[in-house]
Amino acid sequence: MTGTTVLARSQWQSLRDRHRDRVDTLIGPHRDRGGRKHPVVDFLFTYYSFRPAQLLRWHPGFGVTLEGGDEYADRRGYHRTTAGVTVDPAFLARRRDAVEYAAALTAATAGRPPRLSCFGLHEWAMVYRSDETRHPVPLRLGADGTDRVVESAEIRCSHYDAFRFFTPEAVPLNIEPLTRADQVAREQPGCLHANMDLYKLCYKLSPLIDSDLTVDCFELAWDARELDMRASPYDLRDLGYEPVPIETPQGRAAYVREQSALAERAAVLRERLTRQCRALATLARA
Repeated sequence: MTGTTVLARSQWQSLRDRHRDRVDTLIGPHRDRGGRKHPVVDFLFTYYSFRPAQLLRWHPGFGVTLEGGDEYADRRGYHRTTAGVTVDPAFLARRRDAVEYAAALTAATAGRPPRLSCFGLHEWAMVYRSDETRHPVPLRLGADGTDRVVESAEIRCSHYDAFRFFTPEAVPLNIEPLTRADQVAREQPGCLHANMDLYKLCYKLSPLIDSDLTVDCFELAWDARELDMRASPYDLRDLGYEPVPIETPQGRAAYVREQSALAERAAVLRERLTRQCRALATLARA
């Protein structure tokens, strides 16, 4: 399990700089807010624990040696060889369980048909019959109107990490109880949050996964987060987000169109991640 591709210093530095420029363009507005809260974008750096500085750091992925890569020599997961610096096979061996879990989760999710009938109601269930909201933003329909939407709909959430934030009164309204232990068995590729979590799987495996895939998944998570919040009960028009009014037939149809487009993008990324994780798992078991 040694690096099989050697990049000359000029090659990998060019890739590193291109990566930094790409990420800087994406996150510059967030970084430049000077710490001011944002109910949509902050989620990508708080719930998801990869910080901007970490996202800016380029990684070639496992099996690539960086000629003269001194700046990587002391970083987590790397070691020096006679040819340069590469991700340490011992680090891969330590992360074997995480790699195998990611491979199993992504493959199982991809093997199911997408379900496109949840209409983003998980965000509504998180404030149902509650005196508090998760964001300092007004509810578009008010508290009573929000509760009526929840009570008139069937909650079809399939993602545990959304379900676990439901209010106690909303939990029994879901079509099925969800647990962490059942996640691999129930995750499905139409779910907005399952598709956002491709980004989490990538960064949790860093630096084994190449940064191109990680940033592709980050871009998907950014777009999915916007739809998630536009379809939520919050009124975000002052921040430039037009609502997707899922309480109406037209709004539900619009949500499904955007959800479907995101699911198609996610399918390609999920396949790339599954392929990388399976290859890594094979190497880790060797």
